[in-house]
Amino acid sequence: MLGNDSLSRFAVAVLVVLVVFGTVPATAAAQSDARTGGTIVVEEGETVDSLEAFGGSVVVRGTVTGDVSAVGGDVRIEETGQVNGDLEAAGGSVTIAGTVDGDVEVGAGSFTVTESGTVGGTVMAGVGSATIDGTLESDAEIGAETIRLGESASIAGDLRYDGDLEGNTDAVTGEIREDSSLGVDVAPTIQPFASWLFTAYAFAVNLLLGALLLALFPRFSDAVADRVATGPLRSGLVGLGVLVGIPILLIALAITVVGIPLSMIGGLVFALLLWIGIIYGRFAVAAWLLSLVGLGNRWLALVVGLLAGALLSRLPIPVVGEVISLVVLLLGVGAIARALFSNRRHAREREQRVGSSPDEPTTD
Repeated sequence: MLGNDSLSRFAVAVLVVLVVFGTVPATAAAQSDARTGGTIVVEEGETVDSLEAFGGSVVVRGTVTGDVSAVGGDVRIEETGQVNGDLEAAGGSVTIAGTVDGDVEVGAGSFTVTESGTVGGTVMAGVGSATIDGTLESDAEIGAETIRLGESASIAGDLRYDGDLEGNTDAVTGEIREDSSLGVDVAPTIQPFASWLFTAYAFAVNLLLGALLLALFPRFSDAVADRVATGPLRSGLVGLGVLVGIPILLIALAITVVGIPLSMIGGLVFALLLWIGIIYGRFAVAAWLLSLVGLGNRWLALVVGLLAGALLSRLPIPVVGEVISLVVLLLGVGAIARALFSNRRHAREREQRVGSSPDEPTTD
């Protein structure tokens, strides 16, 4: 059983975690102009004055009466989306399926204007690949490895390009001119910058949650670190069991109608466990390494572990980083499970001792 103090700490932890999660899927409210989060959405029927967004995905389904500046893994102006001003976007992919009345400046891995997409102003893009199937009502300057003009494309002004131009060149009303100076500097400059911004954001959010865990549960955090240091193989195997077993259990629950809500709730809890597991794993590994050189500060271990994890995600060889991250996750999840089981066992032993009367000694 948890005491009153532990219950209070647990309530505060849940509240703050909910707040942190609340910043991840962020919806842009009316009159707001700055948002960060995992997913940022201007919903259909919603209107904002302007939007400055930095997140995993930035989606506009409603109306932005001013400009949009977005950095995201995926930036989309949906068919129902309307941007009355300019659009400046950097990310993995940028898609315009709705309407942008102003100019568009893009630095991305891919840039697409779909059949339903319309751009009223000038388009300037330095991207990996560009696909134009919609309507550009002014000039376009596109530097890309491949530029494809679809059958439904329409460019009312001139097209200056650098790269391989393919498809329906009759879609261009004005002059088509190749210019080797386009697209050389934009994409290489913006994309790494955006990627580092994502890394910095993830580090900050992980540090916030990690600091919360260490502050509210210092003894439990130390127990997790101790289990990684003293029994890494056992912790890893337990973590593997949790990582495989819980999804199977959730799928089994989802088979029954009654179990579907429990499965959904369990999925959210499991996702939270994985998040906490990677944070605790990085903290525990760093704490063990720092202890080898005589440093036992848990706060230093948290910062070093999370910083190392962030830098690891930037390795030029992705497989190495992914393998190490998986091992750290297994260690963290396994150590958490072992610590929780140990706490539960000790709690039962205390209950048995308290429940036993002085005249009736407990037996082994």
